[in-house]
Amino acid sequence: MPATSDTDEKLTRIMKRVRRIELITRGMVKETLGGQYHSRFKGQGIEFDDFREYQAGDDVRFMDWNVTARMNEPFVRKYIEERELTVMLLVDVSGSGEYGSSEDSKRERAAELAAVFAFSAVQNQDKVGLILFSDQVEQYLPARKGSSHALRMLRDILSLVPKSNRTDITPALDLAQERIAHRALVIVVSDFMTPDSRWEKSLRSVASKHDVVAVHILDPKELILPDAGRVCFEDPESGEQLVLNTSDPNVRRAFAERSSAQQLNLESVFRKNAVERISVQTDQDYVPALKSYFRSRKRRKR
Repeated sequence: MPATSDTDEKLTRIMKRVRRIELITRGMVKETLGGQYHSRFKGQGIEFDDFREYQAGDDVRFMDWNVTARMNEPFVRKYIEERELTVMLLVDVSGSGEYGSSEDSKRERAAELAAVFAFSAVQNQDKVGLILFSDQVEQYLPARKGSSHALRMLRDILSLVPKSNRTDITPALDLAQERIAHRALVIVVSDFMTPDSRWEKSLRSVASKHDVVAVHILDPKELILPDAGRVCFEDPESGEQLVLNTSDPNVRRAFAERSSAQQLNLESVFRKNAVERISVQTDQDYVPALKSYFRSRKRRKR
């Protein structure tokens, strides 16, 4: 009986959180971000429609020489702009996401940010799908339209209990590459705390075909070590424990230098692979970062 009661309480808390995030993000999308999303992502590509006779001023790159040879007249390929976009959210649910030194854990903030993109896609009549990952694919929801689908995604991000606590982005990226047939927007929401950078090869492969955005979530305590005396730290993914004297300035300096090096390395990985980055801290308002991203007209060079 107590176990059932605990499960019910947890479900109630999750549903309250889902409702809260839905209200926050729906309002934000409708009033602030929706138009910017539409203007940035509409018409991401073109698809073949038909052939027509060449007219003066037509781009010769669209000439179809096979049809031209058959008809003995110059013909060009006619294209129409693709208005529908597929958005695929890759959300990290590994153990490190449960950490939070402020009101929200990184996973809760990830859910909120994923909801912004999901409801933006819904409002724009785009399809949106979800891949939840640790060091394996924990769950996959194919891209669909509609608010009920977006709400199901949000609920799953918050409630799923992963089979593994560790992080490896490779399986999620490989699945996205396998399942998305046409050009899409792929959004990876993670703290990117991985033991190595072997996932860069898969990132490069996905980024060569799709627009990739990295939503990087950090807790401020992961950047600067507070002066709090001797503290026992535990890695949420491996369970390894380490006692540090945080009052020692050398310890704090070494921690800050290591954190800075990790951030620079991650930025280098994204830059090399033409991946745009949105950085968000759990103690800060993420709306300015999203506004800045949506306003940007910068396009990756292919």
